[in-house]
Amino acid sequence: MAYNRRKRKVKKNIPEAVVHIHANYNNTIVTIAEKNGNVITWASAGTIGYKGSKKKTPYAAGMSAEACAKAAADAGVKIADVHVKGLGNGRENAIRSIQGAGIEVRSIVDDTPVPHNGCRPPKRPRN
Repeated sequence: MAYNRRKRKVKKNIPEAVVHIHANYNNTIVTIAEKNGNVITWASAGTIGYKGSKKKTPYAAGMSAEACAKAAADAGVKIADVHVKGLGNGRENAIRSIQGAGIEVRSIVDDTPVPHNGCRPPKRPRN
C-alpha cells in the first residue's frame, strides 16, 4: 500500500546569525540570515498586517522585528550581529525588539549609503 506520509520538518540549529534591518521612510524590513547568507526568516510591517501610513511607524517596525526574532529563535539563533540600513523611523525600535525577543546582539553596524557628491540634485522648481 502506497500512501503519502508526511515528512517531519527538520528543526534547524543555527546559533549565530546576521540581522539586516532596512529602515525606509515608508516601511521597515527585517531579515535574519545565516553567516553565509542563507535567509532564515524575514518580516516587514506589511506582512504583520499594517497598511498605509501605519507601516512607517516605529511601533510597526518593532512588531515586525519581534515576529522575525521569535521565528529565528525557534530555529536556534542565540547571538546576532545587526546591520542597519536607511534613515527610517523604526531603526532603534527594531533593534530593541530583537533584544527583547531573547537574541543577544553582539554588534550593531550602520550600513546606510552615503553619497560622496555623486548625483547632481534636481533643479529648482519654477513658480
